[in-house]
Amino acid sequence: MSSFDRRFFLTALASVVALGGCGFSPVYAPGGAADGLRGAVTVAAPSDADSYELVKRLEERLGRNLAAPYNLTYTITTRSEGVGVTPRQEITRTQILGAIEFTVTDTATGEVVEEGSVSSFTSYSTEGSTVSTASVERDANRRLMVALADMMVTRFTATYAGWAE
Repeated sequence: MSSFDRRFFLTALASVVALGGCGFSPVYAPGGAADGLRGAVTVAAPSDADSYELVKRLEERLGRNLAAPYNLTYTITTRSEGVGVTPRQEITRTQILGAIEFTVTDTATGEVVEEGSVSSFTSYSTEGSTVSTASVERDANRRLMVALADMMVTRFTATYAGWAE
């Protein structure tokens, strides 16, 4: 008995042909919408643990270039709230809500080329020792900053072609 599945092969082939025919092209490919984004943005220096995690992730995704043609400034706001409460009014889960307002400016002209905000949330369990709760809280903050940075990069990827005009 053969493991070759002709229907799967034909479906996959049709999908590839359909994508090629609709004008699909990779965003970071030469000539793609975000070609040139990597290394084009200098991110403002971090001032606390949250901004450190944010800048670290942005530089992983965008590259680090202190002489880039665009500057990114940002403001991070976070707040925590208890979401898991026992009948004895003990909080067993905490949610961290985070938002970042950002502005990207052209270093040559000072013109704002992109601005906006992103928001997300994460949570962690508060059941455990003081040390373990502090550790999972730090991890939750790190995960939140990574998620927010990824959202920013997605937005920059979608709008970069308009900056570079």
